[in-house]
Amino acid sequence: MLVRAEAFAKLEQAWFSPEAVELAVEVVSPESVTRDRERKPRLYARAGVPFFWRAEQEGDDAVVHEYERDPTSPSGDYRRPTVHREKFTTSVPLSLGFDLTDVLRR
Repeated sequence: MLVRAEAFAKLEQAWFSPEAVELAVEVVSPESVTRDRERKPRLYARAGVPFFWRAEQEGDDAVVHEYERDPTSPSGDYRRPTVHREKFTTSVPLSLGFDLTDVLRR
């Protein structure tokens, strides 16, 4: 999770208002497939979280689905995700890039 600095009251804080969250990240596990793929994107979008990343394993590969809220959506839904394979590179909400090909081998 990426949270605005002004939202921190103390370092041990475990809850933040949705308005303070810039990015939510979920890692899909066998027990959370439906929740992370279907439910979480809707909940985060409707709560106003501008960015959501979903990381999961597809066969032997790590894949990241990058969602961004659609400003034209009346309900605040996310646009169709950008799917990253082999390399993850983004500039919003922060500039970041890393190699996905070695993630599952660590």
